[in-house]
Amino acid sequence: MLGMSANSVSYNEQGSVESGVDAAQENSSIPGSFSSDLKEMLESNKESLKLEAMKRIVGLIAKGKNASELFPAVVKNVASKNIELKKLVYVYLVRYAEEQQDLALLSISTFQRALKDPNQLIRASALRVLSSIRVPIIVPIMMLAIKEAATDLSPYVRKTAAHAIQKLYSLDPDQKEHLIEVIEKLLKDKSTLVAGSVVMAFEEVCPDRIDLIHKNYRKLCNLLVDVEEWGQVVIIHMLTRYARTQFVSPWREDAMFDENNEKAFYDSEEERKVEQTKPYIMDPDHRLLLRNTKPLLQSRNTAVVMAVSQLYWHLAPKHELSIITKSLVRLLRSHREVQYVVLQNIATMSIQRKGMFEPFMKSFYVRSTDATHIKTLKLEILTNLANEANISTILREFQTYVKSQDKAFAAATIQAIGRCATNISEVTDTCLNGLVLLLSNRDETVVAESVVVIKKLLQTQPSQHSDIIKHMAKLFDNITVPMARASILWLMGEYCEHVPKIAPDVLRKMAKTFTNEEDIVKLQIVNLAAKLYLTNSKQTKLLTQYILNLGKYDQNYDIRDRTRFIRQLIVPNEKSGALSKYARRILMAPKPAPVLQSAFKDRDRFQLGTLSHTLNSQASGYLELSDWPAVAPDQSVRNVEVVKEAGAPALRKSKTAKSNEKFYSDSEEEEEEEEEGSSSEGSSSSSSEESVSESESEENSDDSNKSSSSQSEKSSSESDSEKKKKTLKNKKLQQQKPDILIITYLPPQIMQKTLLLIIMTKYILIHIVLSISTQFFVNCMCSLLHLCVFLACQFDVVSWHVHVSLQASSPVFVPETSHELLHRMTGKGLSAQYRFTRQPCIYGNSMVSLQLTLSNSSDQALENIHISEKSSTGQNIHRFNAIERLEPQASVTVSMGVDFNDSTQAANFQLCTKEDEFSVSIQPAVGELLLPITMSEADFTKEQGKLMGMNESSATITMTPENVSSQSVNRKVVSVANIGVIPSSQENIYRFAGKTVSSGSLVLVSVALKDPDAVITINTEKTVIGSMLLRQFKTALTNSCP
Repeated sequence: MLGMSANSVSYNEQGSVESGVDAAQENSSIPGSFSSDLKEMLESNKESLKLEAMKRIVGLIAKGKNASELFPAVVKNVASKNIELKKLVYVYLVRYAEEQQDLALLSISTFQRALKDPNQLIRASALRVLSSIRVPIIVPIMMLAIKEAATDLSPYVRKTAAHAIQKLYSLDPDQKEHLIEVIEKLLKDKSTLVAGSVVMAFEEVCPDRIDLIHKNYRKLCNLLVDVEEWGQVVIIHMLTRYARTQFVSPWREDAMFDENNEKAFYDSEEERKVEQTKPYIMDPDHRLLLRNTKPLLQSRNTAVVMAVSQLYWHLAPKHELSIITKSLVRLLRSHREVQYVVLQNIATMSIQRKGMFEPFMKSFYVRSTDATHIKTLKLEILTNLANEANISTILREFQTYVKSQDKAFAAATIQAIGRCATNISEVTDTCLNGLVLLLSNRDETVVAESVVVIKKLLQTQPSQHSDIIKHMAKLFDNITVPMARASILWLMGEYCEHVPKIAPDVLRKMAKTFTNEEDIVKLQIVNLAAKLYLTNSKQTKLLTQYILNLGKYDQNYDIRDRTRFIRQLIVPNEKSGALSKYARRILMAPKPAPVLQSAFKDRDRFQLGTLSHTLNSQASGYLELSDWPAVAPDQSVRNVEVVKEAGAPALRKSKTAKSNEKFYSDSEEEEEEEEEGSSSEGSSSSSSEESVSESESEENSDDSNKSSSSQSEKSSSESDSEKKKKTLKNKKLQQQKPDILIITYLPPQIMQKTLLLIIMTKYILIHIVLSISTQFFVNCMCSLLHLCVFLACQFDVVSWHVHVSLQASSPVFVPETSHELLHRMTGKGLSAQYRFTRQPCIYGNSMVSLQLTLSNSSDQALENIHISEKSSTGQNIHRFNAIERLEPQASVTVSMGVDFNDSTQAANFQLCTKEDEFSVSIQPAVGELLLPITMSEADFTKEQGKLMGMNESSATITMTPENVSSQSVNRKVVSVANIGVIPSSQENIYRFAGKTVSSGSLVLVSVALKDPDAVITINTEKTVIGSMLLRQFKTALTNSCP
């Protein structure tokens, strides 16, 4: 079933709904004998019996049985050392902890200890159970557990912490401010596993805190493709609300060309220039959201497709809406529950944008196997799509539907025919004639609905259709449906002057059966009598008095009141007031023709795809979409202030070049060298901080920034002579480059601590440097560097031994194949191809190195070939230097770097010449997002042991004989991914290792040959990359081609 909306039902309501379902399903308890057997198994000393008992209990819960009576026996095993048994116990406790709160509280110390368990699944399960015990007294314990889990190394535990936030908020809303702090921290998480859950917590706890999304907006857009499906739904709905508050409407483009504005004639030229609106240019972040959600239209999850469709409907320019049409029509092949929701949304869209779905009109034809509610919705859409061009086809289809055995559907078809007749004047007469023919149908429901619709249509042209009214009067005796009889009587009374002979006779018949008629018919008989009394009192005076006397003593008070009112209005007497003079004008006043509108006319006030839209009523927890802002808010709030690694090497290079020119004075050169030193320190510290937690990295960067600023302030306050002396010392220090550069080859943690020690001593040295000879100072600095490295290593000996063996290595295999970036026909003579060099990128440690070959196949020279600066909004791209001129039939090769953020999402940018711009994209293979590393077999096994459980992906394949050799296996694996070969002491096991370019996460691959099968195992924190690599390795190793 489609997910209605992430914000449609609050957590409390979900709890009540679930409890209602459970109460319905768990009417049957476990039989007594079976329950006692399970208790004996749980209390036995054998782990195997306990495990078997828990498997049976969980199976019974899955079938809807009530196993709460086993809670005391189950909770005793919560401290078991068997991992599998503990997992099942936690599954049981999550289900029944809320019901058996007292017993669960007895084990709370065990849950707290489990929060420190080495196994991530146990830690997450313990937090899940803890948050399920809904007792206010443990709120502080839950709060501490959530804060600790939010900083856990495992993304699965952090995901569970995000889920626990909602439970704690529903239990104690006063914790909102503390929970917002946790949400803010989790929103910065780069794991795709956490993103959807934390956004769900954000929507539940603080959906109005848009400021928390600003810095994470672009990250969420880029991660969207890799997030799990239900997380995608939540994020898309949240980003839809966010975009409506931060971007200008893309629909106001139509208002710019209003040439009929009266002000344009009277206003002066100057005023018109001032009031002239600027051309609409879409915000790059707005375009980023639309571009990154577009691929999700191909998702297999119907809720994701529906979420993207509603996002485009509410955010995209109108000319881009057509791309969602095919995806929505594709969903009509799903289950009827999915069809129902999708058709409701299409019905709303088709009212405003008929052209979107008109080419797919046949997809909405009714099938005999469709349920009634599906048929009705398709009928609604066909009616909305009707126009002068296709009305004949639609009416032919409706003629078949009228004959349906489904009475409700046949009645709805007649209403649809009436709407078509009202909306398209050319077919009004045709529809009326067809409806009149239906009056002779044997089915009372069809006849009744036809009468009601004819009554509405006749109000448009009553004088031209008196024959139809006479025909309906003749059929009156055969019609038994109250609404149809009431409609005919209303027509007789309203147009009694057109049928002066038939109307009194109908009133005579009604007087005989008045007491047996339904209330709605009685009211119309009274109205008919009153109107005939005013227009033809000679024939109907006595009949009217008789009917009024019958109504005076009717059982229904509405009829009694109406009768008294009519009598005082039309029969003059002494008590009659001035109102009776206007009786004819009141009763015989011309009435406007009814407008037959779609039932979905007003549903567009709700966001598409939400529960409120489906119910056509605002559901609890619904968050309305805000109107577009008249002026776009400041877009700089979405800029993330980070030290760009890609810019650091280029900056140092340019500074070095400038210093070699000897153009500036000594003092200016000294200032540049100081800036160079501070920038290099900042970049080094930023690269070292990747391997530690975010909080530590922020503190370290703050410390380094403060020390750098204090140094610059101190140096600026020194005299010129002091600056000159220090310049000489700095130049001599640069001669010690081999010793100083040792720091760049240290492991990240050691480098970080070394830098901190150096920065701490720098302020002290700057005061004593002038009193010491230059050579002595240089020697001291070198010794200080070695001392700092030694101390840092002693602080973390374990880290040093782990990291020293993880050394980067050169690629084993470099593919020569190139991929087309721009075709010469599309590029107007300019063609471009790219290939992955598999070498470390010189522009940044987190960038993938690429080589571009640009060719000019035209007969004219191309000038100023470059990459647009405003083109890349998603990924960080290091652009190549502009090529001033490329001669005809000439080629040039340039290099560039792209930070793909460990994602296979394409990098989109614009390749420009002097005259044209071409949109291009680079799609990376998952194997190109890695760099090879070398390590010992022992280190490989140790690191692999840390990446088990959810971080491990494996598959068994059958290999062809030619692929069994070690040479073939190595060649196949390294051709797929840029990873290094690890020496193995076992003949049938091949090991490979690499790390992701952007985040540096380990990727370990092992291939174990078990004739004739092979087991491929991939261990990495990047589970998405692991699963994609596994698929490619399976294809490569099972393919017999070389």
